Amino acid sequence: MSPLAGRPPSRDGAEREAGGRIARVIRRILGAPDYERYVAHRRAKHPGEPVMSRDEFVRDRQAARYERPGARCC
Repeated sequence: MSPLAGRPPSRDGAEREAGGRIARVIRRILGAPDYERYVAHRRAKHPGEPVMSRDEFVRDRQAARYERPGARCC
């Protein structure tokens, strides 16, 4: 009998990447901000400019979500 018998197959890179994409979509649907993505974007596209702290980023995203006119139905 194989030493791997009974063990679940290991996840390869493509499966992990797909899982990461699914997790990002779920976070977006729920409105959870993606700080790591923001930091990567700022460093790649706006080098030398300041990057908000995680707390500042969360406050900014919450403000953008809840303070825009017409964002809610009631």
